[in-house]
Amino acid sequence: MKKVALVTGGSRGIGLGVAQALLKDGFEVAICGMRPTCDLKEFFYVPCDVSDRPAREKMLAAIRDRFGCLDVLVNNAGIAPKVRADILEATEESFEQLIRTNLQGPYFLTQAVAKWMIERKTGCIVNVSSISAMVASVNRGDYCISKAGVAMATQLWSARLGEFNIPVYEVRPGVIKTDMTAGVTEKYDKLLAGGLAIQARWGMPEDVGRAVAALARGDFPYSSGQVIMVDGGLTVQRL
Repeated sequence: MKKVALVTGGSRGIGLGVAQALLKDGFEVAICGMRPTCDLKEFFYVPCDVSDRPAREKMLAAIRDRFGCLDVLVNNAGIAPKVRADILEATEESFEQLIRTNLQGPYFLTQAVAKWMIERKTGCIVNVSSISAMVASVNRGDYCISKAGVAMATQLWSARLGEFNIPVYEVRPGVIKTDMTAGVTEKYDKLLAGGLAIQARWGMPEDVGRAVAALARGDFPYSSGQVIMVDGGLTVQRL
């Protein structure tokens, strides 16, 4: 029987790269997104705004009805601020929206899925965060704080679920070529050419997908709570 994985925000960008990698590894893959429908017929698509509790509950009910189980949760869904604003000028509305979507929603989705996994005595959870969890960007402080929260949530859920042998991991991407970064392509082209990262190229969604798939397969069974960097060496300190 195939294992079942849920990838939130799995219809595009990093999430799609993750979903495709899991599909290639033989998983049944459910994905969710904000659009009412999705053309990716190889996946089981459920519309869901992860910041909305009733929508999360409806999504999990649909997955339970379709597959009867859930073996892997990949918390990938996230948003960037609509406006990159200096933290001296940023709004509370933007902050609240990012925290609800990037942190609060995944945190309580993990809570619900963890209870289901405990019942089944099996499971694995992977949080996709960002180097912004540790690299400050003063024109998108709300995003950085939300991702730093995801990093701590990984530690918390790893500690809580250890007794049930449910590993929790964090994958921390760097500069990845997606629609979210399309507006800053020229900026990062120059930075990468100038040595921003050790590996002088953009990261691709499949780079993140391969890392998540390795964790989902169980290739790191004694590493719960650990962070897998997928950033081309960007965060390596150099003189």
